[in-house]
Amino acid sequence: MNEKEWMKEVRKRLEKEIFFKDTNLSFYDGKKVPYSFEIISYKDNEPEETNLIKYETDLIICQNLSENEWKPRIIIEGKLNSVTTHDAITYSQKAATHKNVHPFLRYGILIGNRKHFPLPGRLFRHGAHFDFMLSWVGYEPTDIELEVFVELIKVLLKQQKYF
Repeated sequence: MNEKEWMKEVRKRLEKEIFFKDTNLSFYDGKKVPYSFEIISYKDNEPEETNLIKYETDLIICQNLSENEWKPRIIIEGKLNSVTTHDAITYSQKAATHKNVHPFLRYGILIGNRKHFPLPGRLFRHGAHFDFMLSWVGYEPTDIELEVFVELIKVLLKQQKYF
C-alpha cells in the first residue's frame, strides 16, 4: 500500500465516524489548496492580475459554508513507516506556506505502520509548523488510536470556533 492509497483509507474511516455524520464537514484526499497568492499587477489600487499557486494535500477537512463555498479547516500529511529529516523539513515548510494564506488552518502529520517506535526526534526538531503529530502502530488504527484521532480533530475544530 502506498501513501495515497493509505490516506484514501484514512479519509473513508473518518467519514464513517458517527460524530462527523451530521456535520457540514467534508473530507478530501488529493485536493489542491493554495499556499501562495501573488499579485502580479494593480489597476489603480486594486489587484488586476493574480497568480494562485497550490499544493496537493494528502487529507483535508473542510467546512461547507454553502453548496459551492467551503473553508479549509485541517490538513493532514500522511507518511508510512518512517519520516526522514527531509520529510520533516518539507512538510513543515508546506504547513507554514499554507498557514500564510489560511491563518486559521490547523496542520499536522500522521504516520502509519510505525510499529511501536516513538515519533522520531527529527520530527520535533524540524516540524516547527505542525499543530499536531500522530502515529499509528499499523496501517489501521487501533480503537484507542482512532478515538484519539477523532478527539484531536474535535479539539482543533473547537479551537477554530467551528462549534
